[in-house]
Amino acid sequence: MDISQIRHFLAVADEGDWSRAANAAHVSRATIQASVAELEQLRGEQLVREIVAEGAEPGDSAGSADPGAKPRVELTAAGIAYRPAARAAVAKAPAPAAKAGGRAKASKGRGRAPVVKGEPKPFKKRQGR
Repeated sequence: MDISQIRHFLAVADEGDWSRAANAAHVSRATIQASVAELEQLRGEQLVREIVAEGAEPGDSAGSADPGAKPRVELTAAGIAYRPAARAAVAKAPAPAAKAGGRAKASKGRGRAPVVKGEPKPFKKRQGR
């Protein structure tokens, strides 16, 4: 069981929507759904369920009464029971490593070595003005 799966489960539990949970966790919706599905498989119980409009299937908004309606995500009884243990596991886990940032290359403006003035490089055509 990966700590990121637990974090994704908690994001879904807090947000109640796949898309908002994915935005909160900085991953795609497909990633967070797959992560929660893996966690459910590892635990052997369903932790969340989608609640959709009547007449529509999960993941299909075309058949619903409101075409713009998104399915809500609710915790099952097992999900509600697992939530405190998940929060404790995340609290004990080390903080996630910071993503690499900064610049991979030096900027083109400042901080570069100056060009040596003098004779032009051999076999290089000079630019006319």
